[in-house]
Formats: sequence, structure tokens, C-alpha cells
Amino acid sequence: MNEFYEGLAEILEVEPAEISPEFDLKEAGWDSLAVVSTIALIDDVFAFTVHPNKLGQCETVADVERLIDEQRASA
Repeated sequence: MNEFYEGLAEILEVEPAEISPEFDLKEAGWDSLAVVSTIALIDDVFAFTVHPNKLGQCETVADVERLIDEQRASA
């Protein structure tokens, strides 16, 4: 997840050390641009895509990680 955390930090314009499972996406400006950028990041790091609506509903990094794990399991 290190590469993913670094990319997410860049998207949200925070320090990579701030990204953890408990990190609150809404407080960091989780908007449609961040969602689209994160879809591209997930595709780059994990080689699959997630549904934008499901990703947009995520509130924490742990929620995003669960979504990634669910996608992996269904692949």
C-alpha cells in the first residue's frame, strides 16, 4: 500500500506520513476530481478499476482499502 498511500497523498495534497487507514477523506477535500484521480491511481498500482460511485462514498482510507480488497476478491 506504500505506493498507493504516496499517490493518494499527492492527490489530496497532504504529506504521505498523514495517510493512514483512519485518514478522513472528506476533511481533505474528497471531491469528484480526487475520486477520478484515485481511480487512475488504483488502476496504475493494482491494475484494475473501481466503480466511481462506490469510491465516492468512501469516507476514510480504510473504506478505499476495503473497496480495493472487494475488487481483488471478485477478479
